[in-house]
Amino acid sequence: MTKQERLPHPPHKGEGHRQRLRDKFLEHGIEAFTDSEVVELLLTFGTPRSDCKGAARAALAHFQSLPAVLDAQPKELQQIKGLGPKNIFALRFIQGVARRYLKQRIVGKEYLRSAREVADYLIHSMRGLPHEILTVIFLDTAHAVIATEVVAEGTVNVNTIYPRELIKAALRHNASALVLAHNHPSGTLAPSLQDKKLTQNLYLLGSFLHITLLDHLIVGAGDTVFSFAEEGLMASIRSECSTILDSLG
Repeated sequence: MTKQERLPHPPHKGEGHRQRLRDKFLEHGIEAFTDSEVVELLLTFGTPRSDCKGAARAALAHFQSLPAVLDAQPKELQQIKGLGPKNIFALRFIQGVARRYLKQRIVGKEYLRSAREVADYLIHSMRGLPHEILTVIFLDTAHAVIATEVVAEGTVNVNTIYPRELIKAALRHNASALVLAHNHPSGTLAPSLQDKKLTQNLYLLGSFLHITLLDHLIVGAGDTVFSFAEEGLMASIRSECSTILDSLG
């Protein structure tokens, strides 16, 4: 029998269950799914002829939540029985798609009216990272989002981040305002003295070029975000910088 004449694979025993899950999504949407069903269906994209129910349950039991499963690194996922390169790829791919979707969704939107969507993107892109990253959100004169850019990775503090480089990036994007954001891998939300100093330095330098720093956000554990503006720290920094600028004449 030639390759062309070979019979198709017979349906495997889990196909009916998979089809029921697909039909369930089409009829009722994602809200009708348990987290285990979500992970199971994602895993089947990589290994469509394998029973992924046990692996999905094991992954959730190990990582404790759906976001933690999607944020897990390949080496961590490989520890779960039943997870191999193909269905790990499926998990990582859908996580990357979600990140790109959230990033592109905020472009062009007015920052203050879309603060929740911006926070969703930042949480998704920074949550669970083992190291710090610094992201800058560039805004136009109407405070609409022009772009977001990761400008530094590693330890984020006044000694490793150079405000002039951030200002150069703002000029490259023709931005009139900025929002800083970085994560604390430890999970704490409290800004450090270095975080405050970096914010003050950037605000002061931006003032000379009429580029306003609106806020500095810190992403902690889970879905938590600390806002310098909401906590009154930006107001204090503006006041301190105004005093400095006045003294310069």
